[in-house]
Amino acid sequence: MAKSKGARIIVTLECTECSSNTSKRSPGVSRYTSTKNRRNTTTRLELKKFCTHCNKYTIHKEIK
Repeated sequence: MAKSKGARIIVTLECTECSSNTSKRSPGVSRYTSTKNRRNTTTRLELKKFCTHCNKYTIHKEIK
């Protein structure tokens, strides 16, 4: 028997300032992975995380 899909899914969070800022400390984009409950949180996730490329706490948004 096949298992049904669970409510929790893995999402990728990407820094919003790295993609728009061209004069940054080092090349690249900061990404984190996290889980969310798709039934309770239907909108895209936004968390404040530390970006190693910007060297400060920035908003990381969920990408597909």
